[in-house]
Amino acid sequence: MAKVHIVGAGLAGLACAVSLASEERPVILYEGAGHAGGRCRSFHDEVMGCTIDNGNHLLLSGNTAVHEYLALIGAESELVGPDRALFPFVDLAARLEWTVEIGNGRWPAWIFTKNRRIPGTNLLEYLKSLKLLCATDGQAISDVVDINSNFFKRFLEPLAVGVLNTPAEFGSASLLAAVLKETFGQGGNACMPRMAKNGLSQTFVEPALKYLSERCGDFTPHRRLRGISIKNNHATALQFTSTEELIAEDDKVILTIPAHGITDLVPTIEAPEVFHPIINAHFRLDNKYLSPQGAGLLGIVGGTAHWVFFRGDALSVTVSAADDLSRASSKAIAERIWRDLQRAISGLPQEMPVRHRIIKERRATISQTPASIRRRPTCKTYCDNVYLAGDWTDTGLPATIEGAIRSGFRAARAIFDTDR
Repeated sequence: MAKVHIVGAGLAGLACAVSLASEERPVILYEGAGHAGGRCRSFHDEVMGCTIDNGNHLLLSGNTAVHEYLALIGAESELVGPDRALFPFVDLAARLEWTVEIGNGRWPAWIFTKNRRIPGTNLLEYLKSLKLLCATDGQAISDVVDINSNFFKRFLEPLAVGVLNTPAEFGSASLLAAVLKETFGQGGNACMPRMAKNGLSQTFVEPALKYLSERCGDFTPHRRLRGISIKNNHATALQFTSTEELIAEDDKVILTIPAHGITDLVPTIEAPEVFHPIINAHFRLDNKYLSPQGAGLLGIVGGTAHWVFFRGDALSVTVSAADDLSRASSKAIAERIWRDLQRAISGLPQEMPVRHRIIKERRATISQTPASIRRRPTCKTYCDNVYLAGDWTDTGLPATIEGAIRSGFRAARAIFDTDR
């Protein structure tokens, strides 16, 4: 049977590989690094003295592709979270704390009850924000939402910047709407926070590699792609740093490499060219700290930090769209974030823990403005045997774990369609 050559073992590549392997399609999965997972992985940090994730990822119970992927590789139990849709927040500037709790029904009854609404908001703000759900592809969030309202500042902005990794007012309204329709728009059962219980690698990567090894999949790390031989719009060979892999006539190739590398390999592909960094800060403490109401996370408004994840004796913090902050030193970043944590979480020590780690992902995701997302390519390329996958391709969703996995599944379906 013809093989499928998948270049890039991030989540898009892994999802594509396990989907193909589930139908007994031979797969070779290549990865330039020495490990799979891409931005979604764990590693042991000597300073922290424990295993940490290279980045924090907030998942929701309504992320259908995530759950389909984990079910396929037998890792559904690796996601944990509260049994209610809880999102605690603190506004550092206003010294306010509140929790957004979404009821199970699709009817948003909570917005009609004053003491359940976000502090400083009124019913009209919520009703006006419904225009977001009808946004077109060319509209930014600021085109359809009042960015000066408390509803935006205390809920929609932290949610949007986390989902889009783009300054919220400039982010694509249609992409944010797509997420809201699949999660918050379906009621609390679809938007309960979910996090990796034992780490991203243990949840998303290791079970997938095990699944492949038990079937018709082969994972080969340290294979960095340098070029593709193409003849008559047909890929004939993959040129790696020190080897060449010939592509048989009926073989297929799926490229799941990052957007910033694709145009060097296939110049005719138009891809997004603007990116935003994400900063992740990890602090190891002497004691365990519990999250508000057992939600596992905390949203911070009016500070440097955006989201805090509680992991036993460690606090992990995410700052999205961190263009300016990423230019500061790791020491300065850690100090700024620690000051936020002290104000947001009672009982933390005054001195910043020695055991901490700052991780800068300088090109974490594409910029997800209306102009940028118009450059997202589809799965099919001009080569009759080359396909694309990755969170930066046109999935209709933001560049998230959910989007990456869907892109991998979509590429696999395209391969299956050619077999018919």
